[in-house]
Order: sequence, then C-alpha cells, then structure tokens
Amino acid sequence: MIAALLEFSLRQRILILGLACFCAAAGVFAFQSIPIDAYPDVTNVQVQVLTEAAGLSPVEVERFITYPIELQMNGLPGLTEIRSISKFALSQLTVVFEDDVDVYFARQLVLERIMAVRERLPAGMEPVLAPVTTGLGEIYQYYLEGGTKPETNAALVEEALTNQRTIQDWVLRPLLKGVPGVIDVNSLGGFVKQYQVLVDPDRLRKYSLTLHDVFDAVERNNANAGGNVLERHAERAIVRGLGLIKSLADIERIVVKEAGGVPVFVRDVAEVRIGHAVRHGAAVLNGEREVVAGTVLMLRGGNAREVVQAVKQRAESIERQGILPGGLTLVPFYDRIELVTAAIHTVRDALIEGVVLVALVFFLFLGHVRSAIVVTVSLLVTPLITFVVMQRVGLSANLMTLGGLAIGIGEIADGSLVVVENIYRHLSENRLQERSRLEVVLRATNEVGRPILFGILIISVVFLPLMTLHGMEGKMFAPLAYTLVISLLASVIVTLTLSPVLASLILHGDHPEETRLTRWMKAQYQPVLRWTLDHRAAVLLSSTAIVLASLSLLPSVGREFIPILEEGALTPQIVRLPSVSLDESIAIEKQTQKVMLEFPEVRMSVSKIGRPDIAVGPEEPNESDPIVALRPREAWITAQTQAKLVDAIRTRLAEIPGISVLMSQPIQERVDELISGIRTECAIKLFGDDL
Repeated sequence: MIAALLEFSLRQRILILGLACFCAAAGVFAFQSIPIDAYPDVTNVQVQVLTEAAGLSPVEVERFITYPIELQMNGLPGLTEIRSISKFALSQLTVVFEDDVDVYFARQLVLERIMAVRERLPAGMEPVLAPVTTGLGEIYQYYLEGGTKPETNAALVEEALTNQRTIQDWVLRPLLKGVPGVIDVNSLGGFVKQYQVLVDPDRLRKYSLTLHDVFDAVERNNANAGGNVLERHAERAIVRGLGLIKSLADIERIVVKEAGGVPVFVRDVAEVRIGHAVRHGAAVLNGEREVVAGTVLMLRGGNAREVVQAVKQRAESIERQGILPGGLTLVPFYDRIELVTAAIHTVRDALIEGVVLVALVFFLFLGHVRSAIVVTVSLLVTPLITFVVMQRVGLSANLMTLGGLAIGIGEIADGSLVVVENIYRHLSENRLQERSRLEVVLRATNEVGRPILFGILIISVVFLPLMTLHGMEGKMFAPLAYTLVISLLASVIVTLTLSPVLASLILHGDHPEETRLTRWMKAQYQPVLRWTLDHRAAVLLSSTAIVLASLSLLPSVGREFIPILEEGALTPQIVRLPSVSLDESIAIEKQTQKVMLEFPEVRMSVSKIGRPDIAVGPEEPNESDPIVALRPREAWITAQTQAKLVDAIRTRLAEIPGISVLMSQPIQERVDELISGIRTECAIKLFGDDL
C-alpha cells in the first residue's frame, strides 16, 4: 500500500504539487471561516425560563411561579437537571439537558410545557425563554457617551439618562440585533420612560370611581380602529379610527365617566406626568457617574471574531450616518476580539517558532539548506490541511485546538525529517548515477515509510482516551485530541506524498559530510556512552532512585482542572448588605471603583449593579459586577503577574466597610454561573425543612 502510494506520487508529481497548493489555499480560507474564540465553549445544553412578577416577594415568586413551572418540567426527554432562583419580582428556571440534545428541540419541549402551565400562574405572569446563547455569548459591551458636558443637577441627570435609555432600547438595540450572529442586546442603566397616571384617592371618592375605572378608560382609549373602506364615485378610501395616545394632554382628556351629562376626565382625578419605571439595576462609569450600557449577546455556535467585527462595523455605520441624536457615541469597555486576538497570536507565535526551530535544527545538524526547505514546506502544509478538516467536522479554533497543533509540531515534522534525511543519504550514495533519481527516492522513502506510519499511529492511539471523555471534560480536552490526531494523520499523508516529490525535484546527491556541530556533539557523547555501558548497574540504580524521588514529590504538586486563562479584564463580584437600596449601592460602587482606579494597571471600570433588562444574571440591587479593563502588561507597575494584582486589589477593597469581594473574570464567571448556577469556585449548599 505504501509502495503503491509512493509510486503514484512520484509518477504524478505535478498533480501532487497542484493538490498541495490547493490544500494550502483551502487551509488559509478555512482558517478565516472557522469559528474562533479564546476558549472552548463548555456550556451545557440548557434553556432558561424567565418570569417577571412585579411586586411579588421571593416567597410568593417561588410558591406561585417557580414551583408550578419547575414541576411541569419534570419528565422531559433528555433532562438531566432543573435548578431555579426565586428573587423579588423575578423567577429564573434553568432546565439542563444531555449534550446530544439539540438546543432548539430542547427549547421547543420547554415551551410546550410552559403553554400547559401558563393558566395556573397568576394573572399577567408571562414566562419567556432567555436568548439562545452560552457562557461565551457576551462578546461586546459598551456604554453611551453624551455629546454634552455631564450635568450635576439631579433632575437634568435623570432626564439625560432617561433619553439615553430610550435611544438604547428603541434605536440601538433593534439595529444591533440585526447583525448576523447577534441573538439579542441586553440593556442596563438609566431610566425606562413611562407615562404615569397618579390617581388621587380623594378625587376618586368624590366622583364615585375606582382605580379600575381609570385603568380601563385609559386602556380603551389607547388604540386605533379599522373602519373598512369607503367607495365614492371612482375613488376608494380606507377608513381609520385614530385613538393612540401621543402626548400627556391626550391622556388628560380621556373621559372616565359621564355624570349628569358632565364628563369626568382623567385630569379631574389624577396627575399625568412623564416618569420612569421602578428599576432593578444601574451602570456606573469610573466611580464618577451613571451611564446606560449595552451587552451584545452572540448566538450559540457563532464565530466570535466575525460577529464582533460585524457589530463594530454596524456601530461605526450608526455613528457615521448620524442616527444617534445629540452627539451620542458608543464607547466599548469589553471587546472579546482583543482576547481572541491575543490568544490566537500566542498559539500562532508558538507554531511559527516551532517551524523556525525545526528548520534551524535540521540545517545545523544536516548542513543542507535544500533539505531544510523540504521539511519546512511539509511542516507548513500539514497545519493548513488540518484547518480544512477542522472546518468540515465542525471544530472551532481556540487555545485548546490550536494548542494541540503546537504540541504536535515536533511529531508533525518528524516524519518528513526522517524521509528527507534518508533520501539525501541515498542520493549521496548514488553519486555514480547507478539508479535513476526517482528510483532512489522511491526506495529511500519506502525504506522508512512503514516505521513512520506505525510510529504516528501509536502516538495517535495514546490520545484515544481523551476522545471518549464526556461532559465538561470532553468539551475541553476532546477537541485538543481530535486536532492533534488529525494533524498527525495529515503529516503522514504529506510525508508519503509531498515530501518525496519535493525531494526528487530539489535535492542533489552531495557528499554527506558531518557538520562541525555534529562532530563536536559526537565527541562529547561517545565518552559518556562508553562510561554508561561500563557502569550499567550504577546507571540503572541512579535512574531508579531519581524516578522514585520524583514520584515522592507528586503529592505536593498543586492540582487544578485547567490553568486560568488571563482574559485581560477582571470582574470583582461585590456584595453589599441585602437591605441596601439601589441608590446606596450606586454610592458605594462609586467608592469601590475609585479605589480600583488607583492602580495604574486599571484602564477603566464600568460596574453593572443589579439585573439588566434580560435577567440572565438575576443579581439583586445589592450586588454588582464591575468590568475592570486592564492595561497592557508592559504598563504594569504594582504587580508583575495577574495573581498578585488580584490580591492587591482584593486587599484594598477589603478596607471598604459593608462589602464582600469575590474576584473573577468575565468569561470565567459567566461559564461558572451557567454550568453550575454558582459564580464562584467554591460554594456551600444548605438543606433543611425551614430555611
């Protein structure tokens, strides 16, 4: 089989070179289209059910909303876990399925159960499904910066924040949701504008009215009606009844009741004004002022790099066209593409360094430039073929998959190196042209082809156990094993096809003289080899002692699931007393932000207090998640490592009374919360009949 493949490759050298060029071009294209992220998405298949219950306490939310929905979800196909959170005015239910269940099928199952239980919920309660996103879905976060100088008057500040929130909800959010790959945009901060009717109880009694009378009157008088069509002569007109409310005056003129031929208007029993809804969250910038913030949520399975780039282009288009009034601009404070770029560049640099080192070592030991060129070309083509296969099988590019390529760079080059070295030796021995060049290349490659194939297969078998992992471990490590095995198998194909073809074209049968480096290393190694062969017992005993000593140190070595990825941003989860109001939380948060900004490593900080519009993270007003953007490592002064910087920030924040701090990172926190429902690495669960 190997001989037949070699004969075909050497007979069809132009075809092999053409296929190699095609695979290289396809690999470049595949790498540009492969979903790229910094981290493997380990989020399980889950569906979140959110129900807003205005005014209900956590006890009533659990009894009347959470428990009926949770009970209805039991027995779903592929169900593995149900967990719920009941808080003031909010119920969040997370339904977790097995990994092989399609997420859209799971959502359909959950939606059917919601339809069945809806009639048993309190009136006005409408459960909705959270967006189809994952722990890596929060890819882009921004705040709105006004074109005017920030106001200091409280009323003007509230008015400005109300206008910005209106623009965020009704202009920016629909425009950004139209970007391919964006499933939704979550809003936080500012004030949601309301037209408020403040009823006076004394006036109601005066006119013998109830609150429901006013409510029904306003509801009835805020609608348009269709009146069919009116045809007259040769014309046809559509009849409409216009009744939508357009201003405060329209509300004031609504008739609630007629008494003795005298109409009672809304203005007679209530004050009509523009206000804002009760808010459960806010956003604070750099400890200075409140802002309106938005979080772009990526669709599950999307390409983070492409989606973020598309969002940026849409944001630039919005600003360029002047769609935002008053000189408003979008200022990003979290951009996933920065982390993706840093992670990809890290692995890219490792791959480039590996290729350069392999070529350099080969040249130093063999002393032949053309041989090094053959090995280098083979080493470059193999990863490109791997990218093509990754795209076809649905593997994304991240630290784990690209790390698999970096790990196997030596093994990838090993086959071509052995083949080229053997071909070079055979060509040198055939200086008298006793055989044709192709015959020599065929014999030399066939001589080492079988050992190379068996060696690669043995190495590939070692990674088979990683491919059988399930759950979070499988999502984390199986892609690494798949990528490494794919690259090894691709290297075998390149070794047995492209390498001999290139060698037959550019290698000559020069006399294989040893380089100075090789002669020097032999001179150093031969005495050591003679000594070890003469003292075999001592060598075996000392080797055994070293191994046993190393094993004795194993229990003292630290252990962790995976190394913590430094994301370039921190998320100190700050918790205050449960009874703290939102305004007081904002005041304390400004203080904590100013403390963090004292560190020169911190570039900016935007705190998200409480819960946003889409309550995928059901925080209370006493909880906050600041996004602390860090400067490049070259600008760090306080600490040289992120761990030391985190300790320093935690120590300073601990000096602020009435708060507790849990240090994390944006992706790390979100993934922990979605997978286990807990945003920290360690938690305590309490069980009891009366909690």
